[in-house]
Amino acid sequence: MADFALRPATESDSAAIKKLIRRVGINPMDLDWRRFVVAVDRSGKMRGCGQLKPHERDVIELASIAVEPEDRGKGIARTIIEHLIAQAPRPLYLMCRSSLGPFYEKWNFHAIGLDEMPAYFRRLVRLASWFMPKGESLLVMRLL
Repeated sequence: MADFALRPATESDSAAIKKLIRRVGINPMDLDWRRFVVAVDRSGKMRGCGQLKPHERDVIELASIAVEPEDRGKGIARTIIEHLIAQAPRPLYLMCRSSLGPFYEKWNFHAIGLDEMPAYFRRLVRLASWFMPKGESLLVMRLL
């Protein structure tokens, strides 16, 4: 049996979601708790989270996948991702550091070029080039 369970986030999870997102250094924008699923341990403490984030018409992003650093390698991210993918319409998009591309390929996400991206992602890719660490770029991937 897993040491965690998934459940829909509640309003009382909002502060913990924002804190975890900031701690792991991913996009802290548009963190509406109503779109999140959270992984909680047996005591009810949040150990990870993720959301399906809507953008422009018919554009949904798998986003905000975060796990407490001490809980990585326990299957929490995988369980959150699989749960959200099962609920999501297609196509489903995600953004990540280029070094994480192989991780998401396990679920048949494929990197796409600027010409294939919805406008929201094209804007962010162009902006991200100014802020990404050396050797990294912002990768947009799509699941059909």
